[in-house]
Amino acid sequence: MSNWTLKGKRVLITGATKGIGLAAAREMLALGAELCINSRSQEDIDQLIEELQTDEQQVTGFAADLSDPKERERLHQMVSNSWDRLDVLVNNVGMNIRKPFDEYSPQEYRQIFETNLFSALVLTQQLFPRLKGGKGASVINVASVAGLVDVRSGAIYGMTKAAMLQMTRHLAVEWAPHGIRVNAVSPWYTRTPLAEPVLQQPERLELILQRTPLNRIAEAEEVAAAIAFLAMDKASYITGQNLVTDGGMTVSGL
Repeated sequence: MSNWTLKGKRVLITGATKGIGLAAAREMLALGAELCINSRSQEDIDQLIEELQTDEQQVTGFAADLSDPKERERLHQMVSNSWDRLDVLVNNVGMNIRKPFDEYSPQEYRQIFETNLFSALVLTQQLFPRLKGGKGASVINVASVAGLVDVRSGAIYGMTKAAMLQMTRHLAVEWAPHGIRVNAVSPWYTRTPLAEPVLQQPERLELILQRTPLNRIAEAEEVAAAIAFLAMDKASYITGQNLVTDGGMTVSGL
């Protein structure tokens, strides 16, 4: 199993100090990657770097609120100034506001789109030159089963994730000549701060478990393992795919 590794890979993970992003950071570091982590809080980044960094493995991080176009550009510049190439980009940062469609304000739905979709779109485009120089480069978009079916998580959230999946399919074809693979991972409900308000509702939790053949909530580490696999050279013939990590929910009938 020694060749199941990310050793030598330079990896940027957005939204990396909580939930799936944090689990992905730990997983990829354990597999030998050189990490650059992002979140809105420099304090959170500094704490995580102190936890993760070793004498053998370097971890860097840059604070940026990726819902802000100026902050996205700043992150792009900092990464480009630090690395002459990028091997793996994990577009993980995301947020949600759960409410009926007719109750969203323009500010709210723009915030969700800016955070979930435009951050991934713009950062991926900006870092294209670095990815072209990468070693077996790949982009992994953390989408959601909400982009495939309605899961009562709010129309706007599902719209952003569906668009992310289409971006994945298109770029997999367009960027294949450059040797860049583009894939997505779509989790179902996972134990993260984003999902916790829903999982604390007993009736909602029971409904989620009833719809899940494996009859449990995913752990962030399980989603992180899927992300890490797609980043490996072991997945070198996989592109344009959406790895659904949902305990069987989307294929369950009766």
